[in-house]
Amino acid sequence: MRTRLEVCIDSVESAMIAQEGGADRLEICSNLVIGGTTPGVSQFKQIRKVCDIDLNVLIRPRFGDFLYTDAEFQMIAEDIRLFRELGADGVVVGCLKADGSLDSERMKFLREQAGPMQMTLHRAFDVCRDPYQTLEEAVSLGIDTILTSGQAPDCINGKAVLKKLLIQADGRIEILVGSGVNAEVIRQLAGEIHASSFHMSGKKMISSGMEYRNPEVHMGLPGIGEFDIFRTDQEEIRRARLVLEQQMNQDLIAIPEERESD
Repeated sequence: MRTRLEVCIDSVESAMIAQEGGADRLEICSNLVIGGTTPGVSQFKQIRKVCDIDLNVLIRPRFGDFLYTDAEFQMIAEDIRLFRELGADGVVVGCLKADGSLDSERMKFLREQAGPMQMTLHRAFDVCRDPYQTLEEAVSLGIDTILTSGQAPDCINGKAVLKKLLIQADGRIEILVGSGVNAEVIRQLAGEIHASSFHMSGKKMISSGMEYRNPEVHMGLPGIGEFDIFRTDQEEIRRARLVLEQQMNQDLIAIPEERESD
C-alpha cells in the first residue's frame, strides 16, 4: 500500500524539522494560525535550498471563504505560474461558486496554468455543497489530490464520509486526510477506513526569544500573543511516520505469498 505523510509548514525552520522527522512532502504556506495563506517567494526559495522532498505551495490570497473576486482570481493564477517557474512540485488551491459548487471553469484554467505540477484541491472541498459530485468533477479536471476532513471539524468526526470518498475515489484521485491528524489518528483511520495518505501540521507553541516584552500592547489574534510562535514538533512527525511504516508492513504481511505452480 502506498502511503504519504504531508506536513504543512509556514517557516524555513519548520520545513527542516518536518523533513528530518520523516515527511514525504511539505505544503508551504504563510499564517498557519488562520488556516494558511500564500507564502512569500523568499520563503519558498529558502525552503527549496534546504529541503529535497516534494514541495507543494498553498495558493490562497486571503483568509475566509473560497468565492474569489476577479482580482483575487488573477492573483491566484499569477501565483501558480510564479511558483511553477520557481520549481514547486505542486500547488494547493480551490475555488467555489456562491451556490457551494466547485467553480469548474476557474479550476480548469488553474489546472492549465499549473502544467506538469501536481494539483491538490484543498479544504474548499470541505465546505462545498456535494462532496461526491465534487470528487467526480475533480477527477475529470485532472486534479491529483483532495485534502479533506470528510466535511467535519476534524477527520475523526468525518470518518464516515472519508470512507465513502475513499471507496468512490477507487485510486483515481488521492484522498489526503487532514485536520486533527496525529500518530494515533493515523493508526485508527488506517485500520478502520484504510486511509493511507495523511496531512498534518504537528505544531507546538514555543516562546519568543524576546527578553523585553511590553504587556500593554497586543496586536495578535485573541488568545495568541506576539511572543507565541508555532513550530513543527519533530517528535510528532516521527511518531506519525513510524505508524505509517508499521501499517504498510502489516498490509504487506497480510497479502498471501503466491504459490509456485506445480
